[in-house]
Amino acid sequence: MSHPRILSRDEQEKLDKEKNISDFQRTKLEADAKKNWDLFYKRNADHFFKDRHWLTREFEVIRLLHEAGGGRVFEVGCGVGNTIYPLREEFPDLFFYGCDLSPRAVDLVKNHIQYDSDKICCFQSDITNPDPPLTQHIPPQSVDLITLIYVLSAITPEKMSLAIQNIKQVLKPRGTVILRDYGLYDHAMLRFKSGHKIQENFYKRQDGTRAYYFTIEEMAALFENEGFETCFNYYVEKETSNKKEGISVPRIFVQSQFRLRSQSNSS
Repeated sequence: MSHPRILSRDEQEKLDKEKNISDFQRTKLEADAKKNWDLFYKRNADHFFKDRHWLTREFEVIRLLHEAGGGRVFEVGCGVGNTIYPLREEFPDLFFYGCDLSPRAVDLVKNHIQYDSDKICCFQSDITNPDPPLTQHIPPQSVDLITLIYVLSAITPEKMSLAIQNIKQVLKPRGTVILRDYGLYDHAMLRFKSGHKIQENFYKRQDGTRAYYFTIEEMAALFENEGFETCFNYYVEKETSNKKEGISVPRIFVQSQFRLRSQSNSS
C-alpha cells in the first residue's frame, strides 16, 4: 500500500489512539445521512462549494466528448450544480443528468437561472439503494460520462460497491467515470478530534456528514471489481493556505478515470 505522505510520530500516535464511535452512533449516522445533507444545504445553500472550472483541465475526456459531437453526462452527487453549470457553459452541446441525496440540493439546481429542462434533468436519488433504480430517470446504458466529485467518500464503505453497481447500469459500454476524492492522511483527516472516528479511515464531521479517506489501491479495487479498467489513478497533493490563521496545510486527493468494460453492464 502506498502512502502519499509520511506521518510524524505525534500524528501516528494520535491515529493509533483513536477509538471508533459506538455501533448505535454509527447506525444513526447512516439512517440520518439524507437529513444531515439536507440540513447542510439549508445552512449553506449555494455558498459553500466552488464551481469546478478545473475539471476540463484535469480530465481531457470531457473535451473529447464535446469534440465528438456531444453526449450525455451524469453528475452523481450534484449538490447545487457546481459541475453541471460550469460544464454547461463551456460545452452547451452536452446533455446533463444530475442526482443528489438531498432534495434541497436538487431544488437549488432546478431554481438556478441557467436551468433548462431541455438540457438538464436533475432528480433526488440515493445511489446506494437500487430501489427505485436510476433507470427510472435515465435510460439504461445511455450515459457517456459519469462524474463522482467528492461523492464516494460520503458513503459508508460497505455500500460503496453497491453505489458503483447502481450507477453503471446507466453507463454505456466503454463509458467513463471520472472522480476526485479525499486521500489518506489528508490534512482534514488528521484534524479530527477524539469521538469522530466511525471506523478505519472513515470519520464524521460536526454536522453529521461523513468522509472516507482513500488510498489509490482501494479506489482501483472498487472499480476493477465492478468491471471497470483503470485509465489513470493517482494522488493529487496541494498546499492550501489559510490567510486568516496564517498557515499552509497539505491536502491530499485521489484523482481517477475508469472505463467500463464492454460486457460489464450485464454482469
